[in-house]
Amino acid sequence: MKPQNVTRDQIINRSIAAMAALGIGDAAGDLGRDDAVRQRYGILTQLLPEGKSTDDTEFTVLSARALLDNWDDFTSQKVAATWRKLVLEQGGAKERGGMPLYGALWNLSQGIEPPFSGRDNVFNVDDGAAMRAVPFGIAAWGNPQEAARLAAIDASVSHDRDGIWASKAIAASISVALNGASVEEVINAGIAQIPDDSWLGRRLEKTLAMLAPSDSAVWEVWHDLHTELWTPKHSSAPEAIPQVYALYKMAGGDFRKGFVLSANFGRDADTICALTLALCAAGQGLDVIPNDWIEQVRYPSGVCLPFAAQEDIVKLGKELAERALG
Repeated sequence: MKPQNVTRDQIINRSIAAMAALGIGDAAGDLGRDDAVRQRYGILTQLLPEGKSTDDTEFTVLSARALLDNWDDFTSQKVAATWRKLVLEQGGAKERGGMPLYGALWNLSQGIEPPFSGRDNVFNVDDGAAMRAVPFGIAAWGNPQEAARLAAIDASVSHDRDGIWASKAIAASISVALNGASVEEVINAGIAQIPDDSWLGRRLEKTLAMLAPSDSAVWEVWHDLHTELWTPKHSSAPEAIPQVYALYKMAGGDFRKGFVLSANFGRDADTICALTLALCAAGQGLDVIPNDWIEQVRYPSGVCLPFAAQEDIVKLGKELAERALG
């Protein structure tokens, strides 16, 4: 993409928006897939008062903290040390995270270092690394290759192959979205990080082909995104990440449209909504997000990682942007 004329204040604003939107999407998507919530409210058009963070926001906080604390020497070993310090030494993760996250923590507790903590790990191709990739897009705004490199370092602690490629894709897309890229440019930046001959690459190609005939008309393909990308038992990165890009495109990068489409998507909707809204907000900034929604989620609940309850995702977004801006 061509360099955009974005100001320092715009980058900080959009970075805070991306982090806040991730928290909002995490909370909204988790509610939107709950049967009791659907019976009471129908489809969600706003963040409900009972919305709170899940592992998506809290592991994003963990990744942001690892990066900020090791800015000048960010390695997978430093990430592993952060996981040990902030998670294992504080009693471990509670019952809310994804399988490879627990697998990675077990490996780390046994002295296994990355990349083997992620490589020799259960279901290490889910979307658990991609869900925490937004900080790396902020840290390397406008530089998708560097954003992807940072994301891969982080992802290798818990994931491998498609799980890592998904993380690289989201980080690259956030990076260019912050820099004013179009929806197509944002998606293409992510595609560039995914091998064509991979499960994720093939599923993403299938997804974009589904969208093309209708030029992203929503209701013609929304149902098919569920049925044709479905993976048995658990959502994988090759299922969820193409869905994120599809919903982002179908929303035209608009935050409120993206909210309705992704919060009500079901399945792994906390991750799907979190990443869809993060992409939208990275391009649009804070003006499109209700301030009370931000205040509701800015302090994680600690439902999975207790340390995260002491963090402020708005402050983290600002710190990441300011460090990136130098």
